[in-house]
Amino acid sequence: MYQFVIIFGFLLLGIILQYVKGFPKNAHQILNWIVIHICLPALALYYIPKIKWNTQLLYPILVTWIGFILSYLFFSILGKQFGWSRKLTGCLIITAGLGNTSFLGFPIMQALYGGQGLKVAILVDQPGTFVVLSTLGVLMATLYSSQQANGVAIAKKILFFPPFITFLLACFLNVMHYDLYAPISFFLQKTGTAVTPLALLSVGLQLHFDRKSNHWKFLGLGLLYKLVLTPAILYFVYVVVLHQRSAIIQVAIMEAAMAPMITGCILASSHGLKPRLCSMMVGFGIPISFITLFFWYFIVQFI
Repeated sequence: MYQFVIIFGFLLLGIILQYVKGFPKNAHQILNWIVIHICLPALALYYIPKIKWNTQLLYPILVTWIGFILSYLFFSILGKQFGWSRKLTGCLIITAGLGNTSFLGFPIMQALYGGQGLKVAILVDQPGTFVVLSTLGVLMATLYSSQQANGVAIAKKILFFPPFITFLLACFLNVMHYDLYAPISFFLQKTGTAVTPLALLSVGLQLHFDRKSNHWKFLGLGLLYKLVLTPAILYFVYVVVLHQRSAIIQVAIMEAAMAPMITGCILASSHGLKPRLCSMMVGFGIPISFITLFFWYFIVQFI
């Protein structure tokens, strides 16, 4: 229960701090930098070397890959059918195709499933969401923006993305069956635990509600895909078609139902892909997702 107190407490604190005079407006950027460059790599180096790989782990890893590829097909087809601009199509592909599997996913999965749930969530996030973000996400953002695609620049962004680098290092340590020394491992664990309060505070600082926007129908479509269709598709494939029933599958489906990824929205916005809609996908997606997540948590209990 205390995990949910932390979740709503730091979200509320972030919202309140938006209205505190003199509080730095770019505080969320600093928090995002700390989470992405320090906390997430620490979690990867702590957990991934300890994982005993088996075919069951492919299911959480493939969650974001499946969701993003289907997002591309779904919104590119709709974009061509209804004559959307490339920027609008690119915005929806990225923001609806990437879930908040770490900032919100980690604390929620830990609250619902404990340490084992967090380990599965890290698999969804590290080789899943963050690798998709730094590869397919960067590629889509470049192709759908007004910028010319630059293969070298894209490759650099991918190769020097901190979570991607530490993920590769952690995988190497796992393959070599090498775990870090106890003091280092302890330090990484404690550093990684900071991801929950810092990430949720960052989310709260970025929650904005623009009532005057002209993007309401696109917001609804994007959130429908992210919060309802994506977990429904994963449920159908994993449970109905493949007959997979385990706690790992429950966590995988719950992670698929997470709100749009903040970093993905920042990526799309920084490339000029409908920044206001990007902000709305995060601002409305996060609070609405708490309602839909309760629905999916009820559904997955029958797996």
